[in-house]
Amino acid sequence: MAKTGAAADTAEPRPIYSTGGIAAASAAGIGVAVIVTFTMVGWVAAPHDTFGEDIADLLRGAVLAWLVGHHVSFAIPEGQISLLPMGLVLLPGLLLYRFGRWLARNCEIGRLRHVYRAALAIAGPYAAIAGTLALLARTDVVEPSMPRALLMGFVIAFISGGAGVLRQLMRDKGVAAVDLLALMPDRTRSLMVGMLVSAGTLLAGGVVLFLAALAFSLPDAIAITRSLAPGVVGGALLLIVQLAYLPNAVIFAVCYSLGPGFALGAETVVAPTGVSVGALPALPLLAAVPANGAAPMLSLAALAVPFLAGTIGGVLTQRSAPDVVSEAAPLWGFVVGVTTGILYAALAGVAGGSLGAQRMTEVGPSAWQVGLVAALEVGVAAAVAAWVANWWYTREPRRGGESAPRSEVSVPEKASEPAPAAVELPPDVPVGKGLATVTPLRIREDEEPGEGARPEPEEVGIAERRAELRRRRKARRHDRALERRARKEARRELRSRRREDKGVRWRRGASDEPSEEEMYGITYEAAPEDVDPAPRS
Repeated sequence: MAKTGAAADTAEPRPIYSTGGIAAASAAGIGVAVIVTFTMVGWVAAPHDTFGEDIADLLRGAVLAWLVGHHVSFAIPEGQISLLPMGLVLLPGLLLYRFGRWLARNCEIGRLRHVYRAALAIAGPYAAIAGTLALLARTDVVEPSMPRALLMGFVIAFISGGAGVLRQLMRDKGVAAVDLLALMPDRTRSLMVGMLVSAGTLLAGGVVLFLAALAFSLPDAIAITRSLAPGVVGGALLLIVQLAYLPNAVIFAVCYSLGPGFALGAETVVAPTGVSVGALPALPLLAAVPANGAAPMLSLAALAVPFLAGTIGGVLTQRSAPDVVSEAAPLWGFVVGVTTGILYAALAGVAGGSLGAQRMTEVGPSAWQVGLVAALEVGVAAAVAAWVANWWYTREPRRGGESAPRSEVSVPEKASEPAPAAVELPPDVPVGKGLATVTPLRIREDEEPGEGARPEPEEVGIAERRAELRRRRKARRHDRALERRARKEARRELRSRRREDKGVRWRRGASDEPSEEEMYGITYEAAPEDVDPAPRS
């Protein structure tokens, strides 16, 4: 009997792997039930035989539709069906997300970095269920791909279920998403932000391009719908099918704005260089495809979207982590373009596919062409923008005549010694969160407090700046030498304590027994001036 109220809060946590199996089975069962419901609605709306004769085919069709929702391709006698709607992935993704949160509420997950264990606990059984259903749905006419069912089931469950577990843990522990970003290294976080912003800008441009094309072709889309005469129920199902293929259409539009375009059959192309297509299926969504001939002039404005995406991504990459070495900034910008190209190459491969045999075997964009062009266009724009932004952040003074904020830090040489005087950075040195490349140093003991002072930025020449950088490097090496000496002294003191402990424990002198370091062949190197001259007792 289920516990309620306060008793549920004091219940012992469940085993994570068995609970993950329950969550996977529940998500798969509810998903199949929803698909069966829609399949029965379509069966009722269409001409059919008696229910008893079609029940097996109806259930098998529902299972096949569930596999299609996981982007599992299947083979038919005429060829292969791999052009699948990306929007159907939303249903299993939401179910797995909800059951991931349920697992996190019922199991004990101590740390956020252990989320992958809960994700594996869901993804393993879910992949097994998907593979089993792929075997059960096989017929002489349709044969789902079992390896793809295993792979896609695991990937979707791992990502969606893991996201649900992470969200629930963050909510229970009061951790905000910004705090998770703060745990990442500055450069890694800046590259991820730049890539996501560039990819999001491309996606927004694709959405605008597709909606504009559909708006211009709205009369044709209405005419196609009227010619189909689907009725009320059939019209609702037709709308669901088109919404499911909407992500594919947006990815196609992104590939158009990048330049390579996409194909709608063998030896066809829809690109800014021109449009050449044949007869298309009677689907209102395809009314957005332009007519054969030159591409519409307004659509050529979409060619500027990749460069805009690279510019924004390059600026944001250097905003949180500027580089003191300006030559490194274009490299990080180009990395943003490469990662964006890899992402859209994968999306282009998933969005396209085949629709059987003959002419419709090639539908969609070329993945390698899209990835290469996106990496070049976005990468070059991001590299230039990152270089300009880095120059601005590290060289340009603040507006209104204000200089960059100064930072005062003190690095004590030892815990027992008082901290030296604080060091004040020059006004033209950028400081702030993410500026890991700027390291304030303490005042050296052999220097006067006034020696480290720098004149105003406008009075400092190139030679003086280089001399100042050399002085700072020498001071940094001096500080590192002091830290190494302190570590050596701590190791000598630790070895001395161990020898004393062994002498007390074994009732023997420390010199009669080999030390732990000598027993295991551990040696330490020390400079001549670091050797302790005191004799051993």
